[in-house]
Amino acid sequence: MSKPKHERSLAETEAQAVTRNIRVSPRKLNLVAGLVRGRRAQDAVATLTFSKRRIADTVKKTLESAIANAENNHSLDVDKLVVARVEVGRSIVMKRFQARGRGKAARVEKWFSHLKIVVAEQQPAPVAEEAA
Repeated sequence: MSKPKHERSLAETEAQAVTRNIRVSPRKLNLVAGLVRGRRAQDAVATLTFSKRRIADTVKKTLESAIANAENNHSLDVDKLVVARVEVGRSIVMKRFQARGRGKAARVEKWFSHLKIVVAEQQPAPVAEEAA
């Protein structure tokens, strides 16, 4: 016996890619995710290529995976894709300690994050005709 199939949560013109347990804090990852929200997919890839942040490469790989999913799995046009949503979430927290003075210890928390990128095929805007 297998589990029953569930309905697809995305629209027919959307595709997604998810990366889990990225070794960066959600706060830092959200700064890079903000660079690509709402942009055309190709512009977002170019922006991430030249970003100086360490995590930008991982975000770029996830975005390219979402674009490939849209093209191969859902037959969407790559030239019309826009980054519809970028969701950053909390994952596990590694707890460590650092030795301090007088025999005490300080807690060090190492945060991990989840990343979900949803790309959607944008419909061309209707051209407004000028009234003479």
